[in-house]
Amino acid sequence: MNRIGNLPEVVSPEDWLVARRELLAREKEVTRARDRLNAERRRLPMVRISKAYVFEGPDGPVSLLDLFAGRQQLVMHHFMFGPDWDEGCPSCSSAADEIGNLRQLHVRNTSLVAVSRAPYEKLAAFKARLGWTFPWYSSYGSDFNYDFHATLDDRVAPVLLHFRTQEELAAEKGTPWTDGPWTPDMNGEEMPGISTFLRVDDDVFHTYSTFGRGIEDFHNCYRYLDLTVLGRQEAWEKPAGRAEPLGLHVGGPAMRVPDRYEG
Repeated sequence: MNRIGNLPEVVSPEDWLVARRELLAREKEVTRARDRLNAERRRLPMVRISKAYVFEGPDGPVSLLDLFAGRQQLVMHHFMFGPDWDEGCPSCSSAADEIGNLRQLHVRNTSLVAVSRAPYEKLAAFKARLGWTFPWYSSYGSDFNYDFHATLDDRVAPVLLHFRTQEELAAEKGTPWTDGPWTPDMNGEEMPGISTFLRVDDDVFHTYSTFGRGIEDFHNCYRYLDLTVLGRQEAWEKPAGRAEPLGLHVGGPAMRVPDRYEG
C-alpha cells in the first residue's frame, strides 16, 4: 500500500477513477434523498403571522412585510447579538462572513436579511466594521426573537430549544451545552437559526425554521471543506488523526469574530 502518513492511498489515475465512480454512486443516493427531503420541506404547513412586529433598520421602523422588499419570499438569519453585548457572536459572524452578493436570491424573488436583538446602532457599527453589505435589522424591544425561539426566556415565552419543550429537555438528553434540563440561569440565551417566510399579497406566513446543525451548511465554509482531504479539521471527523483539530468549530476555543484572525 502506497501511503503518505495518514493521507489517502496513492494510486494510478485508472484506480482513482474506479474508486471515484463507486463514491459517485453513493453521492447520487444522497442527492436523491436530499431532493426528496427538500420536497417534504416544501410541503410543510405554514402559519399566518398575525402579530405586528416592528424592526429598526437604516431608515427607521419597518414591519415584517417590509423586510421582503417587495419580493415573495424571505430568508432570515437569526444572528446572536444580545442588547448588552459589545460585538456579535463569533459563530454567527462566521456564517455572516460568507453572505455575498444577494443577486441570485433576488432574481428568484427571495430576500435575505439578518435580525438580532441588539439595538440597531450596534448592528450598524459592527456591520461596517466587518464590511458586510446584507440587510440587518434590530428586533430590540419586540417579542419577535422570543416568539421564533431565537431568544429563550421562559419569563417571556415558553422555551422551545431545537423544537423541544422544557419538559422534554428535562426528560431527554437536555440542553446541548449541559445535557441537563432548562434552568433559570439560562434565561436570555440567544440561539442561531434560519427561518423562512412567504408573502401572499399583504399576508405573511412562517414556513420553516432550523437550528443547531440545520444551519451548518452556512458556517465556516463547510460546503467547500467537506470536499477536501483534510475536511473541516475538527476532532470528531473520520479518519481519526487525519488532520490536527484547529479548534475552529462552533464554540471552539480558536473561533473568533472574522476580523480578529491573524494573517
